[in-house]
Amino acid sequence: MRLLSRLYPFARFFLRIYWRFSRPLTAGARVLVIDEEDRVLLVRHTYMPGWYLPGGGVDGGETMRAAAERELWEEVGVTPKEDLEFFGVYANFAEFKSDHVSLFVLRAFDIEARPNREIAEFGFFAPDLLPAETSKATRVRIREVMEGLAPPDHWAVD
Repeated sequence: MRLLSRLYPFARFFLRIYWRFSRPLTAGARVLVIDEEDRVLLVRHTYMPGWYLPGGGVDGGETMRAAAERELWEEVGVTPKEDLEFFGVYANFAEFKSDHVSLFVLRAFDIEARPNREIAEFGFFAPDLLPAETSKATRVRIREVMEGLAPPDHWAVD
């Protein structure tokens, strides 16, 4: 895993160059999982720094909701006990891609923690006590949902 975290900045550099010229259209899905104590679920990946909402890319032939459910299971062993609640869709042009991310909310779930090579650790955190390394966009998404704010058009936060 240390090798992945060392190679990630180099790989990302070359991918950004590729994306700048190819401008791919990509789709992703994230889920704000909220437990009975109003704590939120965050993950820390093995290949990049920071804490984020669980989620990832949408595969070909897959809906955003199905991708969100798949990523929840793969990353943290979460199985929804109810339908994911759609919150909003965001554009993200930060890395020269035409990326669109759907955000879902989940409040009823089962969790079966299991080892995962992609996730270094995960945990539930009070919204006002998030880890210092939580990404800025993640903090804003949590605030939008918890305070009932309308989602903006863009995922990235200046």
